Amino acid sequence: MDRNRLGLYDSNMIEPPANRTIRTYNLFGEAGDLPDVVHCETIAARSVLHGWEFAPHRHARLHQFLLIERGAGQATLEGRIHALRPMRVVNVPVGDVHGFTFKPGTQGWVVTIAAEMLDEVLTPSEGLRRVLAHPAVVRATAQIRSTMEQIFAEFAGRHFARAHILRALSTALIGLVARELAGRRPVPGGLAKSDLFQRFEALLEQHFLQHWTVADYAAALSITSTHLSRVTRAATGHAASHLILDRVIREARRNLVYTNLPVSTIAYALGFDDPAYFSRVFSGATGASPRSFRDKIHSDA
Repeated sequence: MDRNRLGLYDSNMIEPPANRTIRTYNLFGEAGDLPDVVHCETIAARSVLHGWEFAPHRHARLHQFLLIERGAGQATLEGRIHALRPMRVVNVPVGDVHGFTFKPGTQGWVVTIAAEMLDEVLTPSEGLRRVLAHPAVVRATAQIRSTMEQIFAEFAGRHFARAHILRALSTALIGLVARELAGRRPVPGGLAKSDLFQRFEALLEQHFLQHWTVADYAAALSITSTHLSRVTRAATGHAASHLILDRVIREARRNLVYTNLPVSTIAYALGFDDPAYFSRVFSGATGASPRSFRDKIHSDA
């Protein structure tokens, strides 16, 4: 396994911290590691190294799906405890706090998808993003299991068109899990607690290219900037200013990965008047220049 893939491999299932602080784990820009198109591993691969238990933590830019094929366990999702049994799928949205305890010998898969890929494949009008934003445990259909199995097999190989096929299979998995999530009964109170944050997210999607400030978003929500950052910290562990910048950087990464547009064109499209300033902002957020980022991820594809 190469160094970049190992970085994601180690970042997905982490060793429980010595203290009780909920730790935020990310990949892009924090350790110089870049993801594969998706990442797939068995539940046992990490669990056997950590006593089959993972303390509560969150991933800032990663969405995960876990499928329990055999065995059992317990998932803690945003403070709620869920029993795990065979043929169940766990949906872990970006930024949500989650932890696991598995019965030794439990078998299944973990598929991890970068937020940039979600941005690429989720169409706002289809409503999948809203459904996928809620952590839950749902039944695993035969289609979900088959798709996970195909992702695992494709991920392990290095055949021609691997990245294209992984994207297609992952897109199918996203839709299949969203279908199951949409069919389940809502958790009482779950939507009300996150309503203000969801409204902020909707505004962010509408106005991030205009470079609205925290004060702008707070005014649109009829709250103070301090209150807004309190809401975003509760939901993601980050201040509103971090999420605002992160949304711009995510869009920049998406364009660098999925298009051949020149860096200067991307900068202007993202609302920057000066491409050099855009490059400085991007480098500060990710640890790599836009060109270096693009070259690295294309060389690993």
